Order: sequence, then C-alpha cells, then structure tokens
Amino acid sequence: MQLSVNGVPRSATIEPRASLLDTLRDRLDLTGTKKGCNQGACGACTVWVDRRPVLACLTLAIACEGHEVTTIEGLADGDRLHPMQQAFIDRDAFQCGYCTPGQIMSAVAYLAHGHGTAEDEIRDWMSGNLCRCAAYPHIRAAIRQAHDQQAAGGGGGATH
Repeated sequence: MQLSVNGVPRSATIEPRASLLDTLRDRLDLTGTKKGCNQGACGACTVWVDRRPVLACLTLAIACEGHEVTTIEGLADGDRLHPMQQAFIDRDAFQCGYCTPGQIMSAVAYLAHGHGTAEDEIRDWMSGNLCRCAAYPHIRAAIRQAHDQQAAGGGGGATH
C-alpha cells in the first residue's frame, strides 16, 4: 500500500487488518506515535488524517491510502520545533513523556479548530488524552502559551 506520511510518500506491505499505529511503528519506523492501551481509550496514539485527529490504534492503515497522515514527527520544521512542542517543554507539560505525542497532536488540532483558552473548553477537548502522571495543569498552560503565541503572530512550524 501507499501512504503519504508527513508529506512524504511511503509504501509498506501490510495485512488488510493492520492498524495505522502498527503500520507507522513497525513498518515505517515512525516510533513517535505511542501505543498506550491499544483500545482507543487513552489517546497516546493520536495522529491526524487529513488534518483531523484520529486514534491510530483504531484506524485501519488501508483506510488511510489516498489521505495525508501527520504524526508527531511531522510537526517540527527541521530543527525548529512546532510552537506547541516548545510550549510543552517551556511549561514542563510532561513527566514520563509517554502520552506527550498524542497530547501535542490533540492540542495542535484544538487550536487549529479555532478554540480559545477557557479551562473548561481545553479540558473537554483534551479529555480523550490521558496522562498517567497527571500533568494536566501544565498541559493546559502549554496550550494557552501556544495559543497566545499564535495570536501574537508567532505561530509556525510545519503542519503538513
């Protein structure tokens, strides 16, 4: 099958039942997307398909053929981190870091959908992404920082 991942055409031989998550990690060596629960409950595997967040563990890879897949590896612009990635570092929005790729992918989608910085709105949007270390206040602070930077015209980074 052919996939476009982070703006790059990729091919892989897979079984029709292969998940997008397993295809990314095991066939394409893109290990930034994490396998958490493998049941769609934790959000660790969040990626985008055509700029919409999806749970890669519940998405068949074959269904993504002809669509653009974006992973955490596709957010940075070379050595320049995406503003949300930088905000997560600045705000210490991770502890073990395992959920961080999925959290960032959801957070960038949250801002791309035009949402603001209201605590309840952020909490509601991000509720599908679990952090076992409970870094939620720091995650919300990172989202607010990236929002404020974007509003001030300091956005950037690649978002294939």
